[in-house]
Amino acid sequence: MNMRTTKTLTASAAALALGLTLAACGSSGPSDPAADSDSPSMWALTGSSEDIFRSSVETWNEENPDNLINQEFFANDAYKTKVRTAIGAGEGPTFIYGWGGGVLESYVDAGHVADLDEFLAENPEVKERYIPSVFENGVIDGKTYALPNNNMQPVVLYYNKEIFDEIGVEPPATWDELMALVPKFNDAGIAPLSLAGQSKWPNLMWLSYLVDRIGGPEVFKAILDGEEGAWSHPAVIEALTKIQELVDAGGFVNGFSSIAADAGADSALLYTDKAAMMLHGGWAYQNLKNDAPEFVESESVGFVPFPAVEGGAGDPANVVGNPANMWSISSKASDAQMESALKYLKEGLFSDEYTQAMIDSGAVPAVNGIEDQLAASDDKDFVEFIYGLAQDAPSFQLSWDQALSPAQGDAMLANLDQIFIGAITPEQFAENMNATLGK
Repeated sequence: MNMRTTKTLTASAAALALGLTLAACGSSGPSDPAADSDSPSMWALTGSSEDIFRSSVETWNEENPDNLINQEFFANDAYKTKVRTAIGAGEGPTFIYGWGGGVLESYVDAGHVADLDEFLAENPEVKERYIPSVFENGVIDGKTYALPNNNMQPVVLYYNKEIFDEIGVEPPATWDELMALVPKFNDAGIAPLSLAGQSKWPNLMWLSYLVDRIGGPEVFKAILDGEEGAWSHPAVIEALTKIQELVDAGGFVNGFSSIAADAGADSALLYTDKAAMMLHGGWAYQNLKNDAPEFVESESVGFVPFPAVEGGAGDPANVVGNPANMWSISSKASDAQMESALKYLKEGLFSDEYTQAMIDSGAVPAVNGIEDQLAASDDKDFVEFIYGLAQDAPSFQLSWDQALSPAQGDAMLANLDQIFIGAITPEQFAENMNATLGK
């Protein structure tokens, strides 16, 4: 292979810089106001939408000195641990960054987040801005507890076009085609697939898609509903078996279980020509634009839906991922904090500038009426692809680690890690997970 040396050096430097940036768990913006009891706090994630969140709050604070917001950023894995602990101790932020699903439901059940229905009734234009199917992700038992705060994030299969061209192959449309590509890339000295296994949650994208393609969304619904023995469904066992077959065939980069997603090392393997493909969410494109702009600008990055599984009951148009991330408001907020937070949700979140900045970053905001802006984007091919996937999907399944309760989600990721490293069988995984049903 003739590797692009300049690109590799630039990309490696970017990945190193990102890794150093994310080494600390949290960081506040330089212009954040000093924290005080009357100012709401906002915790968010480093990465793809960080600059947009930061800019939005900085602009808000300049224009609303009486409603200042204190903002702090955390790496993904560190945040998930920190926020649960803080909320449980009654010390969580005013703005709680989340994904909806079972984790949000656990906060609702414990009385940690505020009901937003009265606010939405008084400000109907806020609800009307959102795509209904995405908005519903913040609704628990008929009441709204969270609002989308960024972009639709279906998981897609990214691939390095130049590597594919040099090998003389096409991106896979079926699982059999994906498996057939593995030895071709390995023979060329290139990892077929990048994977940040140390972070565990990237493993989940493989399981959730395979279960859906093989058995359809009904299989996971039975798990969510706590049906006895639901994890033993044949579609789950077959999906886990296929994962282990892919691992055994050398489908993933050597040492994948020691690669962390927060440092961007998995994406770096793709844009430095060390891996041919990567299964990741829509957010990965934004990260690629930030970390390896020349890789994106040269149109070297390709993207296709997850492959179909021959004979599977699931619709190949189904997607998994995150309909969007969400803001919930802490029920522990003071009256002053609540007033400022709701004012931001109404006037600051998804302002014209906020929405356009998101599109410019290569993301598709979870709001209505943006078709013309997407068509005019420098990233037209990608944003329209993502918009079409999300709009046309018969089923858009929330990431399982967020859809399930925290206890079940943690157990699932731990057991799935054991599947990927070959420490347990699919049947053992199912037995372990069946024991968590209803927890």
